[in-house]
Amino acid sequence: MFQRFVVLFAFLAICAGAHAQQPQTQLQRVKLTAGMYQIDAQVAQTPEQRQIGLMFRKEMPQTEGMIFVFEQPATQCFWMRNTLLPLTAAFVADDGRIVNLADMKPMTDDSHCSEEPVRYVLEMNQGWFAQKNIKKGTKLGGTPFVAKR
Repeated sequence: MFQRFVVLFAFLAICAGAHAQQPQTQLQRVKLTAGMYQIDAQVAQTPEQRQIGLMFRKEMPQTEGMIFVFEQPATQCFWMRNTLLPLTAAFVADDGRIVNLADMKPMTDDSHCSEEPVRYVLEMNQGWFAQKNIKKGTKLGGTPFVAKR
């Protein structure tokens, strides 16, 4: 009986580990703009969705990204554990203004933080913002940044 339990437990642990290493690609999406550029962003809004983020993704189209939505503005810090793609994080204020940008190396635990409290973080392929000349202070457009009343 005990051996069956151990085998069942090991099987469940392997299945859970395999499932946990799947990229999340079926999240809700939102259209964002950065000047004349369109972004198709997956929305990570629950704690679990934010924790997984873009982990385990092997590729991402240039016009796609992921926007992390938090309940309240705060200093947000990101790292790249289990993230295979080099990314740039744009830390974004409620009005869509990019507070700061951070290039992040894959598979590291280096911390990259917002320079002021923000509610949003947009991750894109590394180099996307630079190639489009999108810098600190640029305003992003889209439904997340509509004035809150």
